[in-house]
Amino acid sequence: MDFYSLSTVLLVIFITCLLAKYTRMMLEKAKLPPGPTPLPIIGTLYKLNLNNIVNSLMELHQIYGDIFTIYEGNRPCVVLCGYKAIKETLIDKAEEFSGRAYFPVFYDYSKGDDLAFSNGEKWKELRHFSQLTLTNFGMGKRSIEERIKEEAEYVIELLRKTNGSPIDPKHHLHCSVCNVICSVMFGKRSDYQDEEFQNLIHCLLDSFRIMSNPWGLMYNVYPGFMKYIPGPHKQLMKNYTFITDLILKRVDNNIKSLDSNNPRDFIDCFLIKMKKEEKESATYYHHNTLVMSIMMLLFAATESVSNTLCYIFLLLMKHPNVAEKVYNEIDNVIGHRPPNYEDRLMMPYTEAFLHEVQRFADVAPLSLPHELTKDTQIRNYTFRKGTVFLTLLTSVHYDKTQFNNPKNFNPNNFLDEDGKFKKNNALMAFSAGKRSCPGMSLAVMEIFLFVTTMLQNFTIKSLVSPDDISIDPVGVGIAHIPPNYEFCLLPRSCSQE
Repeated sequence: MDFYSLSTVLLVIFITCLLAKYTRMMLEKAKLPPGPTPLPIIGTLYKLNLNNIVNSLMELHQIYGDIFTIYEGNRPCVVLCGYKAIKETLIDKAEEFSGRAYFPVFYDYSKGDDLAFSNGEKWKELRHFSQLTLTNFGMGKRSIEERIKEEAEYVIELLRKTNGSPIDPKHHLHCSVCNVICSVMFGKRSDYQDEEFQNLIHCLLDSFRIMSNPWGLMYNVYPGFMKYIPGPHKQLMKNYTFITDLILKRVDNNIKSLDSNNPRDFIDCFLIKMKKEEKESATYYHHNTLVMSIMMLLFAATESVSNTLCYIFLLLMKHPNVAEKVYNEIDNVIGHRPPNYEDRLMMPYTEAFLHEVQRFADVAPLSLPHELTKDTQIRNYTFRKGTVFLTLLTSVHYDKTQFNNPKNFNPNNFLDEDGKFKKNNALMAFSAGKRSCPGMSLAVMEIFLFVTTMLQNFTIKSLVSPDDISIDPVGVGIAHIPPNYEFCLLPRSCSQE
């Protein structure tokens, strides 16, 4: 057979296989919620703006309703939108939706050997342990609140040295937030100029930046293909390797000086648990699960909190009338003493403001994909075990049935008629259900203490008028990355008395 004939035969075989697979896909589509028609190989990518995947999904939400189907290549993904649909699934059917679907940008490195991308009993055990530890279980003499306060005071002293000159706050905020989780994981904080610490922060932030651009999206859709294609996504594995090496070094140091009666940090707590379970054949406590779990906690606790803080100060400048009310409440309730976390109970407007920033800024617009653990009935559809679901949290935070004029920034969304703080279950900044962020309590405490300490000591002065301040994110994907900006920090007279 000559080359031309062989090529023709191979082409016919390829087209036949493609048509057969496409036919199966269309038969499957008929049983799923509505959505754009998928094409062979690319699925419904032609309907998505890869530079703003969230906006594209919001547009499809308007067309197809609360539950619709898209195709990531040949894989169908059911998208859940709005508070009602997500409550019906992630909350009311929490157990069924507790599975974690394949997410290549992380899973291809961790292999599911961590608390974020594991499933079944391994996930339940690692999550339970991590939540207990992060809520101060077995963390030695210093509470997590004390660690946050220490970091807040440190960054305040650094910021005083700016003497009111214009600064970009991102560097200081990233360093301070990362140092808190490092203190919990490794037992001590780092100097902001430490090269290894700076490289850690760079790897964390750079990875999120890559995941929030088209390269990260394409890697998640075509992981097998993208492994052989040059591009920024190749940097992800290099970043993960650096973080892993750093963690391994800290683990080795802890092993050499471990005192089981006096745990210093998360690593010690995990090592003690490993020792207790070393004879158990089904134990999930190994060196690799320790390292991978720490890496995921570093990611979760650094990016979301620091981005939220960046948006908080940006929105304070954008809305000076709101800032004035927050300043007044800090002065009246806290005064000159250092803030305590329990102060929030007497500061309803500040609490409402912080919650509204989390809703409006929407720093985590898409939660990680869920996978059904069993066959499940949702509305008029029966979904098989293993079906992948994406939850569009933006659609909840901007749900008109839950918030008044959601496109407007308004802390009154979280205040009742008497001016008291009012919880709203439609705020899902840390996702919802059994896969919600295990470090939520730590993050909320950090946000409150960092903000109140900063505003107690400084008046934030914008370099431009409120009307000229842009709040549009510079990256949209797994995270809403805030724009760069500068401000001046003027010492407050009350803090100088």
